[in-house]
Amino acid sequence: MQYEIAVLYDPGLEVDLEKATTRVEKILVDNGAKVTNVDNWGKRKLAYTIKKHDMAIYVFYTVEMPGANVQKLESILNITDEVIRFLITKPDLEAIAKAEAEKARKAEQAARRGESADGDEEAEE
Repeated sequence: MQYEIAVLYDPGLEVDLEKATTRVEKILVDNGAKVTNVDNWGKRKLAYTIKKHDMAIYVFYTVEMPGANVQKLESILNITDEVIRFLITKPDLEAIAKAEAEKARKAEQAARRGESADGDEEAEE
């Protein structure tokens, strides 16, 4: 199954973030996950203080892993020092596909409107 894992790293790790992300990725792989995408958003302000931190480094992972391993992964991430907070979710793939189709349809309509608008201007000249 596909999961999205949002990990908030300690902001003090900004200098040596590579070491922390490598450790978390090893934890993921050791628990049967295949990391398909990593998206680092960088250091951002938190909505509220977590473990005496106002900032955190946001990194999002997309992984393929069996559902049975999620609970074990949660317990390991809970005791990992570099991680101040995490969230594991299962994406709604149908909603994502529907949104992409709607986006493509709107882009196509906009392109058609653009073509007809260009054609009208040429006819007036």
